[in-house]
Amino acid sequence: MIRNMLVYSHIKKIIQYTIIMLFGMVIFVSCENDMKDIDRLANIKQEEEVNISKHVTVIYSDSSLVKAQMTSPEMREYTDSVRMGNIEFPKGILIIFYGPDKKETQRIKSDYAIQKPAQGLTEFRKNVVVNMQDGSVIKTEQLFYDEKNAKYYNTVPIVFDFKDSRGSLYATSFESDLNFNAIDGESMTGYIIPTENSAFPSFGN
Repeated sequence: MIRNMLVYSHIKKIIQYTIIMLFGMVIFVSCENDMKDIDRLANIKQEEEVNISKHVTVIYSDSSLVKAQMTSPEMREYTDSVRMGNIEFPKGILIIFYGPDKKETQRIKSDYAIQKPAQGLTEFRKNVVVNMQDGSVIKTEQLFYDEKNAKYYNTVPIVFDFKDSRGSLYATSFESDLNFNAIDGESMTGYIIPTENSAFPSFGN
């Protein structure tokens, strides 16, 4: 009789421990599912705060005169409080500028870009290449377009290759007008090849 009671007591304890373990597992699984639901809802909210457009082409004009054309594989317009109004181009961008005669004057291409209208600033990053009308080329990893002050600038090394391989200039950073007629480079070095008509080749024109 006593032995049966001991066995019963032992079995009862095992059942109690099993129930506790199962209850704990249920709570753990439930918490894990809840966390997944929270992450899912957070992702949905994040997706809702950005408008994504694919294969974008935008024409910029003034008084029916086309000033520029922008193309990009993907454009993201943010609407959250932190990035409100920012426009991101995570898969690259190409902007072609035109003069009054409708001829191309300049083009900028990069692997990434972000426009911040509130600051009047556009930043180009990764493999930034600027092609000028005369065949001159600018290469860098970062380029800022300051719309308010009508200038370009950067804070990383930059290379200016003159047309017809007439020279190259290197700078640790620079600032310039929008036509690259007045370039102010920091610690600028390089070489040029003079001609009979000019000791210093023109850039961009």
